[in-house]
Order: sequence, then structure tokens, then C-alpha cells
Amino acid sequence: MDAKAPTGLDLLWGRDAAAPAARPGLNAARITQAAVELADAGGLDAVSMARIAERLGFTTMSLYRHVQGKEEIFLLMLDAVAAVPAELDEPPSDWRLGLQRWSLAQWTMLRAHAWIVDVPISGPPVTPNQLTWTDRALATLRDTGLTESEKAGVVLLVATYLHSSARLSAGLGEAASGESVAAYSTLLGRLADAERFPALRRAVDAGAYDYPADAAEEDRRLDHSFGLDRILDGVAALISQRAG
Repeated sequence: MDAKAPTGLDLLWGRDAAAPAARPGLNAARITQAAVELADAGGLDAVSMARIAERLGFTTMSLYRHVQGKEEIFLLMLDAVAAVPAELDEPPSDWRLGLQRWSLAQWTMLRAHAWIVDVPISGPPVTPNQLTWTDRALATLRDTGLTESEKAGVVLLVATYLHSSARLSAGLGEAASGESVAAYSTLLGRLADAERFPALRRAVDAGAYDYPADAAEEDRRLDHSFGLDRILDGVAALISQRAG
């Protein structure tokens, strides 16, 4: 691999021939799994070499025989949780349905592992599972008539939107619960004077800042579907333009 490639990439692609023999009971896969469990429970800040070692019952220094440090572990963690669902292997004939299914699978993954959005971005996707996600998204656009560059741009746009929405959702935390949103809507009702904020006042009165009254509590959280549909509307317009 290129000398400038992220650490851990050789390991993920099965090319690390120089790696030392695994100590019985300890290997990169176990280290990665322990790190994922720590992050799922306490966020990315909960991941440290010392805590991983403690969780596995080894010394901190013993981990360095299998991984080079946290940067490599983060890369391994990202790939570990990014297994692509089998249902995405065969893209549907309708590109929009395909991207909607792809986006829902991405959203589910991002919600299950909220720490993903906190991993420092050191470059474009390069791990096996990350590239599989990209491949499946591009495949949904196969027969749209878009150029390969346009397809790549669409995939980047959708992925960026999902990532930023997941970051907002994770940042809001409990503030996105039904009770908190209702409290915020009530507060806006007191603050949004009709003369000073006429447009905001209309939105508050129309319930734009509250969940629908019949929405179940488990559904009262930040939703990605509205913004995604607007993006796909734009993609549909581009496809129509190219066809014309």
C-alpha cells in the first residue's frame, strides 16, 4: 500500500504480511470489538488504549503488538460497524427507491453507532466496507443517464446530508425527545412576538416546531426523510434534464 495510506489499511485489506503472530486470546478483531462496545456505551471519548486493555484483561502495551494506536483503531471500528446489509446487494430497477433504501440502511447504522460522526475525518472512504457502501449507492444510479462524475456527486451529497443529520441528532440527544420538543415549542410560543417575528409566529401557531399529536414516542426524534426527499427531487430533475 502507499506509504501515506491510513494506518490499519493494510490490516483491513489483508496485506499486512509483516504483522507479528497473534498472542493467544488477543488480536486486532477482539481489540476492535472491545473499542466498538466502549464507544456504543460511552461515546468516542470512552475509547482509550488503557480502557480497551482493561476490558480485554491485557496490559496496555500488549495492544501495540496488533494495532499502532487510536487512529488505527478508529479506522478498524468504522469498518467493523459498516457491514452492508445483504438486501442492498441487488439494486431495484427504480433508482429513487434504491437510494431511499440505501439511505435508510445508512441512517440505521448511524443511529446505532452515534459515535461514528465524531470520528475525525482524515480522508475519503477507503476501507472495504466503506467502499462497498459507495459501490451499492452508485449501482442504484446505473441506468439514470447521469455521467459517472454526476453519480459520484449524488452519492457524496446524500452521504454528507445523512452524516450531518446524524451529527445533529446525536448532538441534540434528549433535546430531541417528545417532551423536550414540546417544551421548546411552548417557549417559542411565548417568545415569538407576532409583530417582531411574524413568519416565525405563523410557523409556531401551525405546529411546525412540534411533533404531530398522534406520533408515537419512539417516532419523536429527528427525521432525515424530508431533507432526503428534497435532495432526491433535485436528482430527479437532473436525470430528467439529461434525458431531455
